[in-house]
Amino acid sequence: MPALAAGAIGVVLVAGAGVLWATYGTAVFFEMIASGFSACF
Repeated sequence: MPALAAGAIGVVLVAGAGVLWATYGTAVFFEMIASGFSACF
């Protein structure tokens, strides 16, 4: 069961990322990743 739940969460995250990418384009998408990455470190 935990593997099934983890798989479902992964699918939702990938689908959400795809929708954001299609909506905002690659520039904003990678800018968000870069700012989040720099905020972590």
